[in-house]
Amino acid sequence: MKNITQYIGKVTIVGLIPLMLTSCLKDKPFPLYGNKATVVINYTWAETADSLQTATYNNYISANGNYFKQDNGGNTNYNYWPQAHTLDAFTDAFQRTGNDIYKQRMKSLLNGTRITNGNKYQNEYYDDMEWLALASLRAYEVTNDNDYLDAANILWTDIKTGVNTNQGGGIAWRKSQLDYKNTPANAPAIIFACRLYRLKNNAADLTLAKDLYTWMKATLVDPATGIIWDGINGNHDGQISKNKFTYNQGVYIGAALELYNVTKDASYLADATRNASATIVDTDISPGGLLRSEGQGDGGLFKGILVRYLTLLIQSPDITPANKDAYVKFLKYNAQTLFTKGIGRPAMTVSPDWKSAPSGTIDLTTQISGLTMIEAAARLKAAGVF
Repeated sequence: MKNITQYIGKVTIVGLIPLMLTSCLKDKPFPLYGNKATVVINYTWAETADSLQTATYNNYISANGNYFKQDNGGNTNYNYWPQAHTLDAFTDAFQRTGNDIYKQRMKSLLNGTRITNGNKYQNEYYDDMEWLALASLRAYEVTNDNDYLDAANILWTDIKTGVNTNQGGGIAWRKSQLDYKNTPANAPAIIFACRLYRLKNNAADLTLAKDLYTWMKATLVDPATGIIWDGINGNHDGQISKNKFTYNQGVYIGAALELYNVTKDASYLADATRNASATIVDTDISPGGLLRSEGQGDGGLFKGILVRYLTLLIQSPDITPANKDAYVKFLKYNAQTLFTKGIGRPAMTVSPDWKSAPSGTIDLTTQISGLTMIEAAARLKAAGVF
């Protein structure tokens, strides 16, 4: 049969006739990862990340240039927490390329977020502020621009007001609901406190990180599996919400890893790898080895957050080779599936379901999640892991 070469956006596929191409790209069950495919796909991770970055900027930037809109259709609403993850995505690109255009976009977004948010960084939700604090501190570490550190410090001062003894400890989800505690308001705070401690060596930050982690592990981690649940007392009944969201696993991995990095207490690394190993085979979180679709809206961002922190765990020099191999295979399968099936070309839009082509309007959250996955793939490829 005659060989063909088909170029689609940034995907180069060398294979057989179109019928065979369709057959070979059908879903493969985890952990086969397409080992028997009869096509060769050139996974242009860095080039595709560049194209997604361009499309995201062009299709989501607001008319005044201060923030990124809710979707690529007609909804111009401002949503605070996706701005932080957009800042993280720009930081990914700046680290990867050294291109000052991303540095400029980072700074414009920091300033624009403050302006759009009523000339302040603080808001009602502790988890929202933590996302921006994390993104700002990371931006400071790669640019040495004190504006980011100032923003992070302002946010951290406000975030710590959410610590209270309701439900036995932890940080509240929001200021008007101080008795509801959840993973996304606690794990990112632990990550931030550890990173700030590493930077400033303030013992109080590390103490708080340890205290929050002790409460979170005792309250929200399934002792049988290591999977982390969503929250406690959301309905004012003292009950635990046992929903298993992808991003909660990611930030729990990140919290345990950052505590290990600053303390070298092996129990934290064991917690991180136990959760990661459970996550990649959990049939609710990653059926068939592919991270599930959690829709658009807030859920559209969840997978990208898990990817970010699992990528950091892969890069830890202290995890076992067997664990590293398993996590790499998992992320590689997800990245390749998104690359071949979940990106609409030439528009470079991302589907909430990474095994299906995008259709209709795509939310910023969904777009950033996919961009984060491709940036992670480019990073791991450059590191010789992919």
